[in-house]
Amino acid sequence: MKKLTAILLAVALIAATLLLVGCGKPETTVPATETTETTETTETVKLTVGASSTPHAEILEQVKEALAAKGIELDIVIYDDYVLPNTALEDGTLDANYFQHTPYLLDFNANNGTHLVSAALIHYEPFGLYGNGVASVADAKEGATIIIPADGSNCTRALLLLAQEGLITLPEGANALDGVTPLDIVDAKGFNVTPVQADTVPAQFANSDEGTLAVINGNYALAAGLNIADAIAVEDASGDAAQTYANIIAVKEGNENNEAITALIEALQTEEVKNFIAEKYNGAVVAIF
Repeated sequence: MKKLTAILLAVALIAATLLLVGCGKPETTVPATETTETTETTETVKLTVGASSTPHAEILEQVKEALAAKGIELDIVIYDDYVLPNTALEDGTLDANYFQHTPYLLDFNANNGTHLVSAALIHYEPFGLYGNGVASVADAKEGATIIIPADGSNCTRALLLLAQEGLITLPEGANALDGVTPLDIVDAKGFNVTPVQADTVPAQFANSDEGTLAVINGNYALAAGLNIADAIAVEDASGDAAQTYANIIAVKEGNENNEAITALIEALQTEEVKNFIAEKYNGAVVAIF
């Protein structure tokens, strides 16, 4: 009996051993905290900005690397008109745009029911006063013709520039946002102020009599081969017109403090960008920050 009991115990011991071998495994796995490497990945944010090709898109190109270093991929979409970049901003296709000044934006909102606002001033394109055979404002002769653009904001800017230089007198309180017209001139000081279609000013100036002056939009001046450095006067960067007609970063209302928008503005408003603008455009485009 004792022998039988011993045998049964032995068999039980062997079975238990086999069970342990089959179902239990030695603890060979290193804890996850020791073997797993945690890699932090920063998700790239895409920022889509609409812009005119020159100078706006060229200026935006200068900040791509700075934004990439902050995890922001800047996608620049070029537009050749002044309507689509605003409708695309309103419907969310764009996160921002850069092509317009505040008066145009406000007028667009009023006429289209959009909700766009300025997030920052970046640059302005100064109007220049040019003289045919006239070397300085002081050399302008009484009775001379001064050709200016006739339309809305361009006319206002031209008149404010003439007033800035003392060639005419405008009513007290005249300003860029409210606008002025030739009918508002208080004293023309003997000059013949002649409004014409804006895009014809350079041609009419080129064919004018000696002594004629003309106020020409920066873009039209460049297209006509005129250099802003040759102008006898330009809009003052601190003046009302320059501030009012500065080109802006526009966003949909409520997005002014979006982190990516804030990063874009910070990247644009740097000495590096200011220097690029000065060197690239030779005064035809002027940083206003």
